[in-house]
Amino acid sequence: MALHKLEPSILVADQVFEAIHDGIMNGDLPAGHRLLIRDLAAELGTSVMPVREAIRRLEEAGLAEKVPYKGAVVKGLTLEELLHVYDVRRVLEVEAARLGASQVTSDQVEQMRQQYRAMLQALQEQRVADMLDHDEQLLSILYSAAGNPVLLEMIRGLWRRCRPYKIVGARNTLDSGDPAVLSMFQEQLIDAAAHHDAAAAARINTESLLSATNRIRQALPSPAPVS
Repeated sequence: MALHKLEPSILVADQVFEAIHDGIMNGDLPAGHRLLIRDLAAELGTSVMPVREAIRRLEEAGLAEKVPYKGAVVKGLTLEELLHVYDVRRVLEVEAARLGASQVTSDQVEQMRQQYRAMLQALQEQRVADMLDHDEQLLSILYSAAGNPVLLEMIRGLWRRCRPYKIVGARNTLDSGDPAVLSMFQEQLIDAAAHHDAAAAARINTESLLSATNRIRQALPSPAPVS
């Protein structure tokens, strides 16, 4: 693992949560990884109580789960959850793109372009977590233009929940030798935003999320056969 010892603080549980959360978000702690309380406490340089609290919060956030005979693990990837999460993402993000494209400013479009360039650089260097970070920042700029902070907050919560899926899908796409699909929709979305074309932005987001669902679906492990 790539976790770092923590600085002394009265908010140790928050630091532990952030450390494990970051490990999940950047793929260092993949789906199914066992969250062994004593091992994590030793690695992070803390007692077991903040680790227990952090794992409880991760379970509430949908990022960890209890598994018989294993204890807490990073939540596994399932086709059912993938479809459910991406169905909800389409409902929210298509509307956010439509509203954002109609109200986005030229300065915000330029910020989107800056994030897109940084995303392409990360993609070229196969820094998957960084690429996803820039992608989400690009989308956040557009969605924030919709003027509904509750909508953006809900979308960001879904991004956190499906980050392990996004990592698996992106890595599988890179391994397949077709990285262009990871950046083509963002370029189209920026163009739609620059022209305040709300209908095009909504259509592009629909196509992007359907494409992501299919790519991730192909990357998920096949379910074990029923005996």
